[in-house]
Amino acid sequence: KLTSLALQPVITPELVQGRVHLKCTYSCPSSKPPLQYVVTWSRLSTPGKKEQIQRDTTPQSFSYIEMNGVTLGLGDTVFCTVTAFTRDAPEQQSLPEESKGFYAGIKFLPESLQIAEDGREHVLTILSTVPIACPGHDNSCKITLQLSAEDLGKNSQLLGPPNIALSACQVDLLQAPCSESSCAEAALTVTAVTDFAQDGNRISRIRAEPVGRRDLLWRAYTPKDVKVTVRDLPTGNCYSFTDPHIITFDGWRYDNYKIGTFLLCRSVSRAFEVHVRQWDCGGHRSATACNCGVAAQ
Repeated sequence: KLTSLALQPVITPELVQGRVHLKCTYSCPSSKPPLQYVVTWSRLSTPGKKEQIQRDTTPQSFSYIEMNGVTLGLGDTVFCTVTAFTRDAPEQQSLPEESKGFYAGIKFLPESLQIAEDGREHVLTILSTVPIACPGHDNSCKITLQLSAEDLGKNSQLLGPPNIALSACQVDLLQAPCSESSCAEAALTVTAVTDFAQDGNRISRIRAEPVGRRDLLWRAYTPKDVKVTVRDLPTGNCYSFTDPHIITFDGWRYDNYKIGTFLLCRSVSRAFEVHVRQWDCGGHRSATACNCGVAAQ
């Protein structure tokens, strides 16, 4: 009768006395004599390999484990396995049932981005799967993440300035009730830098680092990077040079020998335009004007 009980264990995060815990809950079939449960907690130590970190025997329909930053920390994927037995026949145990893996830490949605040099903004959501504790007073019920971007080039080597722009350098994850695997959430936008260079597709990464926390749990934690692939797009160029020879975006060529201030180009989709100022540079012999100033909005 104990072989398969459909215990269906599930892990949820919870704050207990101001400290972060994980709770394993499972269904309890009515039985006489009442059932006892063995709950084994484990974490993924290397891909495909689990390491046992705690084992409880309890008559309750739940079991807790604390995230203390030592045996269990942020960045860990945690499982709980439940087996049932009766006290008068402890050797007769039900088949062990394992929960789905619970990732404890900061998650980015999406986990990676594919964007193009087209000026579009892409929303990146940052969430914490565990509740934010309040170790001190005042404004401490939050996690502040310092964000940075780096260009990895084609061979995943750091090259220098990033090929992406972020809408914020810092975000705050504020304490909120946990729901649907999120206990705190923030969002920012990511845009590819239009660099006017045909440099092929490039890879950048976004790094997030918790700052200003004194507790062990967050201090020793760095979330996983977000990989951003930027697709290169050809960009238009226009020119005005010497005694102004002008080449437009679509390759049309003409000369403008007039003196004055002119609108060289204007965007129809955003607030951007370029003005040029041309002065006489030909003297008495020829009516020629040269570029002598430029203003860009």
